[in-house]
Formats: sequence, C-alpha cells, structure tokens
Amino acid sequence: MAKIDLLITGVGGQGIILASDIIGEAAITSGYDVKKTDTLGMAQRGGSVVSHVRIAEKVWSPLIKMGEVDILLAFEKLEAARWASYLKPGGVAIVNNHALPPLSVSLGSDRYPSDEEIGNILKQRTDRTYFVAGTQRAKELGNIRTLNIFLLGCVSDFLPLKVETWKNEISLHLPVKIQPINLDAFALGRKELSHVHR
Repeated sequence: MAKIDLLITGVGGQGIILASDIIGEAAITSGYDVKKTDTLGMAQRGGSVVSHVRIAEKVWSPLIKMGEVDILLAFEKLEAARWASYLKPGGVAIVNNHALPPLSVSLGSDRYPSDEEIGNILKQRTDRTYFVAGTQRAKELGNIRTLNIFLLGCVSDFLPLKVETWKNEISLHLPVKIQPINLDAFALGRKELSHVHR
C-alpha cells in the first residue's frame, strides 16, 4: 500500500473523533505509520467536525491537501458536499444519508440543498459515491450511538486491515457493556457495501 488519505466529516456528537481514533490505531497495529488531526468547530453545538487520517509506510504531515483525499467518510450529507473538493478524482465517498441542518438553515437564513444537488456536487469529483442508511441502521439496532461504528464497517472493506484488528480496536475503545451491539453495527456496516466491486 502506497498511502491512503481519509477525510472523516460530520457534526458534533456523531462520534467522529472516536471513529478516526479507531482507524488510526487499527492501522498502527497493522504496522503502518499514521498521522491524524482533528478540527472541531463548535462541536458540542452540532458544528462541523473534520478529521484527517493519513496512513502509509511513512507519513510526514497530518494534513491532506485539497484534491488528494482517497476516501471521504461523511456522517452527514451536507458535510459531504462541503468537503467534496478535497476528494481526488475517482476517490471513494461514503455518505450517511442523513440531514442535520446547521443553525443557519434552522433560522431560515440558508437553504439545505436537495439530495440531487448534493449528489451532483459529489459527481463532479467521482462516480464512486455510496449513500448508506447509517442513522436508520443504528436505530434499527436499538442504539443511535452505534452510527460511527456502523460507518467504520462500511469503510473497513476499502482499507487493507484485517477484520480481527478492527474488532479488537473497537473493543479496546468501548466499555464492555456496549461492545456486543457495536460489533453488530460494524458487521452490519461491512455487509452494507459488500456488493461494491472495486
């Protein structure tokens, strides 16, 4: 593997930092060098959260340049559109098909774009965009807070890391009592994009 640059984005409270921590630790355990940086814009209030994760034999900088992201993992679809310009041409976008409108939309000063508009923005960068019903799947499991682990399952198949390594890192980062439901969420996420031929 030469390198993989991941950009993980969403809004505060969705478990993005935990997800990026697990990816980073799983890659380190697998023998890769990892650099990671997180940006939290008023995260507690549902502000934008972005995590850069760079995986390679040797990584020098934690920041990914615009147009060089291999995988965009978006926990919220407007955030996917916002960060689409960071995707390299033909990169992979995995988007949780869920809207959490920012305050400006709630107050009426902005309009939330339609699914078609969001899709078109992503299409300008890549034809490898996969919308997944992550929030719905997490609710079906009985715990909305499993969303981040479900999305890790979705992205895991695009990374050269063993399933057991993922499971071990998930278990290490979560309290014992919620490990089973989260491991179920991870398995469900892996199935979600199993039909995709890369």
